[in-house]
Amino acid sequence: MKKTIAVLAMLAAFTGLAHAENAVMKEAQSTFEPIPAKAPAVKDNPATPDKVELGKMLYFEPRLSKSGLVSCNFCHNVGMGGDDFQETATGHGWQKGPRNSPTVLNAVFNMAQFWDGRAKDLKEQAKGPVQASVEMSNTPEGAVKTLKSMPEYGEMFTKAFPKDKDPVTFDNMAAAIEVFEATLITPDSRFDNFLRGDGKALNEEELKGLAIFMDKGCSDCHGGLNMGGEDYFAFGVVERPDDSIMGGDKGRMKVTAVATDEYVFKAPTLRNVELTPPYFHSGRVWSLQDAVKLMGTAQLGTELNEKEAADIVSFLKSTTGKQPEVVYPILPASTDATPRPVLD
Repeated sequence: MKKTIAVLAMLAAFTGLAHAENAVMKEAQSTFEPIPAKAPAVKDNPATPDKVELGKMLYFEPRLSKSGLVSCNFCHNVGMGGDDFQETATGHGWQKGPRNSPTVLNAVFNMAQFWDGRAKDLKEQAKGPVQASVEMSNTPEGAVKTLKSMPEYGEMFTKAFPKDKDPVTFDNMAAAIEVFEATLITPDSRFDNFLRGDGKALNEEELKGLAIFMDKGCSDCHGGLNMGGEDYFAFGVVERPDDSIMGGDKGRMKVTAVATDEYVFKAPTLRNVELTPPYFHSGRVWSLQDAVKLMGTAQLGTELNEKEAADIVSFLKSTTGKQPEVVYPILPASTDATPRPVLD
């Protein structure tokens, strides 16, 4: 039952904004969860300090790519909201990938990875770009050869995977990257503080934006802990955007070969969304306000006016949390055995 806007307007008029905050807070607390302060445990991949440190090194390691230029951080820059400020990802030989790079921040909370959910977890996701010809354009064997060519990596893998006879493997590379990426969470946004009971954490415009966001049904797809990432939805439930937005992408159908999955995508997280333009799988929309208005018509069948859209944008900016502070690692020196870069 969506009565938030009416409750907000009525209580603000008759009993003051404090009561309105109360009503909106209660509904928000039943719809969302705050980001926890501590990184979650990863299923079947226990984290240790040695494994996390190795994962950080590998995340920034460009020599895992055929060109020696493209690292995980290249497309998922932890200093820029976890993405790359490109419409679609740029990869090997400056090729343009087919989709916008999703943020790595809070990705551990997603039910699956990539826009179409083709990777079940971060470990599986970490293997994909290394092998994709349009991204890092390497092979598992090539990545392992590179890692084994540098003795420092051999020592780090041995510490991170002490029970393994031959610890430098493609699987262990991905497992180490996974536990590092699981640390890239953004707690303590002002919205998180509001969810924890601080009625003054949001200003009046942000509170109205939150109320509209819930009342219009945005939170049906973008609720929960990560404000998205929990299910798949058709892009264009009411009105499909034209191909200038869709980019000819059939979505999840490419993975499942099921006709009903045409134009279906995993709902992206909206946390830290002010830091991650451009928007949508195609990266064709640069303005957050324009993206909000488009979602109104495409998903909800409603024309949001400029003030409503602006209030929602104000609310969305309140979800920006504390960004992870990552010290750029000093990577091992290459040796004569390290594969030389291939640029084309």
